Amino acid sequence: MLESSGQPLSAYSILDRLRSHGLKAPLQVYRALDKLLEHGRVHRLESMNAFVCCHSRHGQIHPRITAFEICEACGKVDEFHDPKVEDALVKHARRSGFKIRATTIEVHGLCADCH
Repeated sequence: MLESSGQPLSAYSILDRLRSHGLKAPLQVYRALDKLLEHGRVHRLESMNAFVCCHSRHGQIHPRITAFEICEACGKVDEFHDPKVEDALVKHARRSGFKIRATTIEVHGLCADCH
């Protein structure tokens, strides 16, 4: 459902779309999303309180740091990974003694179609 939607969806949006299939409790959706997050199949966009499919290719090593470009006009979300950004953040964390648990970078602006 997330993949076919073409846009980030909140847990309640997912629930609304699944009600016709007998799903009624938000807890069911949250449990499923937690499992998908745990297995790296979806990402949570903190600023939108929504979820998107992970677009890393299967078989690739999943990067520790994922970044998203989020268009403020049309809502398009583009996932990308930049080894230089990842290296810089990891080096900074190492120098300061910080242990990175999770990182998601969200960049807001206008996509090429909207500016």
